[in-house]
Amino acid sequence: MKRVEPDLDDRAWLMRQMRYLAAFVACVAVGVLSCQNDAETAAGGDATVKHLPPPGAAMPRWQPALHDTWQWQLQGVLNTGYDVSIYAVDLFDAPQPTIDALKARGLRVVCHFSAGSSEEHRPDHGRFKRADMGRPLGHGPGERWLDIRSESVRAIVRDRIALAKARRCDGVVPDHVDAWVHDTGWDLDAAAQLEFNRFLAGEAHASGLAVGLKNDVAQVEALAGEFDFALNEQCFELEACVAYQAFTAVGKPVFNAEYATRYVQNLQGERAALCAAARRAHIRTMVLPRALDGGVRYSCD
Repeated sequence: MKRVEPDLDDRAWLMRQMRYLAAFVACVAVGVLSCQNDAETAAGGDATVKHLPPPGAAMPRWQPALHDTWQWQLQGVLNTGYDVSIYAVDLFDAPQPTIDALKARGLRVVCHFSAGSSEEHRPDHGRFKRADMGRPLGHGPGERWLDIRSESVRAIVRDRIALAKARRCDGVVPDHVDAWVHDTGWDLDAAAQLEFNRFLAGEAHASGLAVGLKNDVAQVEALAGEFDFALNEQCFELEACVAYQAFTAVGKPVFNAEYATRYVQNLQGERAALCAAARRAHIRTMVLPRALDGGVRYSCD
């Protein structure tokens, strides 16, 4: 699948944001009081991150509702014409004018990024240490599992969350947060994954962002109290939807994407049956292409 590259203006904006974040972190580390101005200067004067609250101060954040509807597209020209309340987009590739236009319409934007893998095409890929990159995921060239115990990896993840805040995202969906059940190259257990996922939730909340739990079905019950919503792939196909009662029972939404061809073809009413089951379970379900490129969309809402 050929990736659709962001245009040059968006690339430049992203690079300025990454320079801003690097400068801000550096000057905070040495106690400089004028961090905001210094970082903005390093970024070329175009930073959008605002002054941070005092340490320990609570930041208000959006909490998605059980009845919220959604669209999820990570590749291609974003189709923003759907009557939904939430758009889930790629943290790096979604054009800033598109995000701003969605926000101007009163819609919420959730930004998707990988927290558990490195991807060669990302602008901050060079920051990952070779020792922190494990075995390939098999999803495509240039993507490897990360050692989620590494402080260096966590520093990059923190900056990605800060970038989401700078880009005006209302929430984040960190991906590949189920490394413990995969062949990563490290001996990661359930406890290590829980600790990392709680770290992600804490960092997002500290930035005033909602955070969604992506897959990791085996740990849903343990993590439902710390995440604001869940995003699953194929929970009906894999007969795993029952686990998400831990979210829906307390009013937290679950967004689910199904990819099976039979739901697209709908030759014997398969899609109607799927949607009936989704409504009974209070799970917001769509049938989408696995590439998440906007090519197909059937919503159960």
